Amino acid sequence: MNGGRNIDRPAIAATHELIRPHIRRTPLLELEGDEIGLGANRLLLKLELFQHSGSFKARGVFANLLSRDPPKAGVAAASGGNHGAAVAYAAGKLGVPARIFVPTIASPAKMQRIRDYGAELVVGGERYADALAASEEWVAHSGAMPVHAYDQPETLLGQGSLGAELDEQRAGIDTLLVAVGGGGLIGGIAAWFEGRVKVIGVEPELAPTLAMALAAGRPVDAPMGGIAADSLAPRQVGRLMFPIAQRWVDHVVLVTDDAIRAAQRSLWSAARIVAEPGGAAAFAALASGRYRPAPGERVGVLVCGGNTTAVDFDR
Repeated sequence: MNGGRNIDRPAIAATHELIRPHIRRTPLLELEGDEIGLGANRLLLKLELFQHSGSFKARGVFANLLSRDPPKAGVAAASGGNHGAAVAYAAGKLGVPARIFVPTIASPAKMQRIRDYGAELVVGGERYADALAASEEWVAHSGAMPVHAYDQPETLLGQGSLGAELDEQRAGIDTLLVAVGGGGLIGGIAAWFEGRVKVIGVEPELAPTLAMALAAGRPVDAPMGGIAADSLAPRQVGRLMFPIAQRWVDHVVLVTDDAIRAAQRSLWSAARIVAEPGGAAAFAALASGRYRPAPGERVGVLVCGGNTTAVDFDR
């Protein structure tokens, strides 16, 4: 099932052209491996934290709003924070009313972004699943158009544009490390590369959503804890992305909360990049040694979000 739209290279390419005028082409930063203890290997950081609204989510949201027909009631979304900020941003740019539902674990920085972009913010429940239930109730009552954070064809196609952009930038990577929450990002990227690049998922040990799904052969309920719970801890991985992951995701690496914190500090120390915990998770797989590149392997790391309060990582 794909909601009537193919999630493949031609559809991603068409979506990339549709949203191109509305998104930023985010930069690449090359680091010498010895800057972070990786020896001779060089790595390439894709700095998607510089995307509009502070994360990759703007890609999928613009894909939804530009390829569908929002009603007068506007749009509604459930989010741990980043998707909500992206919906609020895109809706504001396109003149569409938006109501965003977030759980109490959403970070203050993300909630403030949603408010600043002019959307109506509703805070309630402890986890993303609670916010999703509240948003679905509002959609049924109001007739608003739902914009799902990860389990919707347009969302995956928009996130897949990141893979298309990497090809345009001639990144030349062998392997790409991607943080996983609901899986819309890694699903879209994996559908674009179709095995031409080794795509590896990275999840917190306390929220192993895709790892558990792959082990079970289907999406299953997973723990929803850890430092990155506001962005990487849905109850289940998306059903649309799961067959894509089974086919095209090489494997999943799990990292500890301590490794994610250390990765945040390392990104700050090496490149003065302030990443949120979910945004630093993929880098944590390298910095902690959970993923060890082969000699000469060119590794790309997606730094996917930067919506966090200012932290002095030098302390």
